[in-house]
Amino acid sequence: MVSRRALLGLGVLGAGLAATGGAVAVAYGSELAKANALVAPDLSLLVPSRFGALEYAEAGSGAPLLLVHGTGGGFDQGLFFARRFSEAGYRVIAPSRFGYLRSAFPDDPSSDNQADAFVDLLDALGIERIAIAGGSAGALSALAFAIRHPTRCAALLPLVPASYVPRNTPVQSVPPDQMRMAMAALRSDFLFWLAITTLPDLLTEALLATRPALVKAAGPEEQARARQILHSILPVSRRADGLLNDALLAGNPAPMALETITAPTLAVSYQDDGFGTAAAARYIGERVPGAKVHVYADGGHIGIGHDAESFVLIDGFLKQIGYA
Repeated sequence: MVSRRALLGLGVLGAGLAATGGAVAVAYGSELAKANALVAPDLSLLVPSRFGALEYAEAGSGAPLLLVHGTGGGFDQGLFFARRFSEAGYRVIAPSRFGYLRSAFPDDPSSDNQADAFVDLLDALGIERIAIAGGSAGALSALAFAIRHPTRCAALLPLVPASYVPRNTPVQSVPPDQMRMAMAALRSDFLFWLAITTLPDLLTEALLATRPALVKAAGPEEQARARQILHSILPVSRRADGLLNDALLAGNPAPMALETITAPTLAVSYQDDGFGTAAAARYIGERVPGAKVHVYADGGHIGIGHDAESFVLIDGFLKQIGYA
């Protein structure tokens, strides 16, 4: 999910920090080279879909799990978030959604169309039914998959879902001039790198919706995980179309026919998630027949302090329903 504050903050930061000059060129070049290496073409595959090329990567073997990344991601983020599953006997399949990395950006990059593209991917891989986990903005296409293709969905896992919640007041849109500023920053790897390098706490709160104090109080492994999630948004220029599309889809998500979902469902969130996904998870629990919901007291949007614990929770759920 991309919040209004995150978009505005990124645009302002990028414009201001650009004035620091060329002294950081070497450090920036090294960081960008590393980022590009992590999403090199030889690390993923392309399959044709009805909407154009769809990129994906795999890890592990066993029961298949489709891991749909969140805002700022791609196949690399999907593999990273699902690493415990691929190490524990799951075949993780991680696509890049519309507008991310090498995946196409069609004229109508809706969540429904993305869900249909997942079917094309499964057909290409010869997979009839699959458990699908969607994180943040990725939960929208995961929910759409469960609604539109119930016979293909073995289990549904909306994780910190950036999905619809009834509101008393409408969500305010970003003014056009401020959106243009944010778009310029999102398409500049240099401006984005400079922002996360010089003001990591601000970007952790704005983009990852997680309190910096929570990260600092966590152990070294969780601190490193938070840093990796933030830095892995680079190269942001290759994710910009997807990021901006997520801002439209997840910034003010539309209602979905949750009551028609038949797959076993577990929604997971954190009460202090700055994007407010705890309410969305509970709403899913209210609307999806038989759905289970687990909301941790803290963790922010990226579940700081609960990475291993949430894996045990989800793995246990999949085993309980007889999938894993």
